[in-house]
Amino acid sequence: MTADHIPHTFQVDLRGLVDLLSHHLYSSPKVYLRELLQNAVDAITARHAEQPDAPARVRLHADEPGVLRVADSGVGLTEADVHDLLATIGRSSKRDGLESARAGFLGQFGIGLLACFVVAEEIRVVSRSARDAAAPPVEWTARDDGSYTVRTLPEDAHPEPGTTVHLTARPGAAEWLTEARVTALAKDFGALLPYDVRVGDEPVTDRPAVWERRHPSPAARRVALARHCHQQFGFTPLDAIDLDLPVAGVRGVAYVLPSAVSPAQRAGHRVHLKGMLLTERADELLPDWAFFVRCVIDTDSLRPTASRESLYADETLAAVRDALGARVKEWFTGLAGGDPERLAQFLSVHHLGVKSLARHDRDVLTTMLPWLPFETTDGQLPLEEFARRHPVVHFTRTVEEFRQVAAIAAAQGIGVVNGGYTYDTELIELLPEVRPGTNVAELDADTVAAHLDPVEPAEELAVSGFLGAARGKLDPLGVDVVLRTFHPVSVPALHLDDRSARQERARAEEEAQADDLWAGILGSLRGSQPRARLVLNHHNPLVRSIARIEDRELAGTAAEALYGQALLMAQRPLRPADSALLNRAFLELLRWATHSDGQEEAR
Repeated sequence: MTADHIPHTFQVDLRGLVDLLSHHLYSSPKVYLRELLQNAVDAITARHAEQPDAPARVRLHADEPGVLRVADSGVGLTEADVHDLLATIGRSSKRDGLESARAGFLGQFGIGLLACFVVAEEIRVVSRSARDAAAPPVEWTARDDGSYTVRTLPEDAHPEPGTTVHLTARPGAAEWLTEARVTALAKDFGALLPYDVRVGDEPVTDRPAVWERRHPSPAARRVALARHCHQQFGFTPLDAIDLDLPVAGVRGVAYVLPSAVSPAQRAGHRVHLKGMLLTERADELLPDWAFFVRCVIDTDSLRPTASRESLYADETLAAVRDALGARVKEWFTGLAGGDPERLAQFLSVHHLGVKSLARHDRDVLTTMLPWLPFETTDGQLPLEEFARRHPVVHFTRTVEEFRQVAAIAAAQGIGVVNGGYTYDTELIELLPEVRPGTNVAELDADTVAAHLDPVEPAEELAVSGFLGAARGKLDPLGVDVVLRTFHPVSVPALHLDDRSARQERARAEEEAQADDLWAGILGSLRGSQPRARLVLNHHNPLVRSIARIEDRELAGTAAEALYGQALLMAQRPLRPADSALLNRAFLELLRWATHSDGQEEAR
């Protein structure tokens, strides 16, 4: 072998590696306790693989300030094990000789003990092997500078098999080793662990899990689950969904949020791995549409990342996510068939999530569309009931369009659905697939205008002067003025505007402000020039009074005021030109009102 091909080993800066693993792999110092519990539970699991009747206990003691002891009745270590496992970073006992029991272990990476350096300046491990009764106890002491020592101890230093870990706090970290903090962390991480875990004499584990316990009645179970939800998430759930999925290796419960949340809000699901809390921020556990639930699960099928603080994104996680999503779907489709009152309560809060799912899931669309609420001219109604009332289901694509025509359309008997909310237009357009023969059409200004009654020619001729003045004022804004009769009588004017008119108006405004080349291009795009319309209601007493004004300038100002009022009633966003018109009309009418008695303006 030539000198160029002589193999070399990496030179490891142990102190730097300890700092990297203990301070940068984990998100919070609190994980040190999870790693200690994990090592203890894995040691017990390893011992039980060979000695099923061996004791199974973990005891945590925070008796001295700045010192924590964690003792387990696990498999223990010999001196050779200590040199081979604790002194070799990256080596795990789970990789050597115990592969048959590996499925029962929580840890897989062999670096968890280093997490203790987040809070400790010294770690001392005293252990006695359960496999080799003749082996004396052994002590491994490591410091945060990367140094360690190993020595054997007298028999009475650790009489029983198992391991005791002693932590000495680093400066400023003693608070993490207090009994109160240790108890809180132990209960958070280890409540579902399968062994007897205590801090002093206080139990940590609380098994079986609340969703697996026997309860005297369904009502008592709901109360227990609600209490658990409040403890875990801080809210009382609308309902609870069992997530017992043996095939997916998942057991748990999903809690339905009692109030609406944004679909973009990241969900915080709590995931336990073989009883140990892995994360409380698992946001990929459920499909995106199921943003209205928060889960607590225990699993033995999902893989953790190296830090054991999140889930590894693989095919298993994808399969579990699909299975949990299917379970949530089964829950609310079951409500549709058996508990419509609870379903209505759920949909009143979380219809958005169901609508999101219904767009892509034909079964959900068919099952839930009769229940999903939509805003219509007949009030809040499911689409199917609305379709039974109206031969044509008209819809608007924006909330503004709906508000513009809702009152008038309802009075004229036109059925209109507000499609301006998230997902609503898509679902309205899918209605014929679920209800064959249903006629669905987008509402346009011409449809509304066709339902308004024309005025007698003689009556329109009598107010032609007023109409001319009104058209002269509003023509620069791209608005036509027409006279019709319609209900309700209390509405003096209706502003009709559809997408084609708005697009043409936007094109004309751009053309007016563009240079010659761009203006020419925009001009070539000019179509039939659809325009917005101000429809004056000849039934309305105010419109009749205004139409009799002989002063042409004052009549035009009154028409501007009616136009502004129609825009405000429709809750349409005002353009700068519209705002200027409203201000001008208001001031002109005030000036006319204050001087209508003939008095001259004070000089």
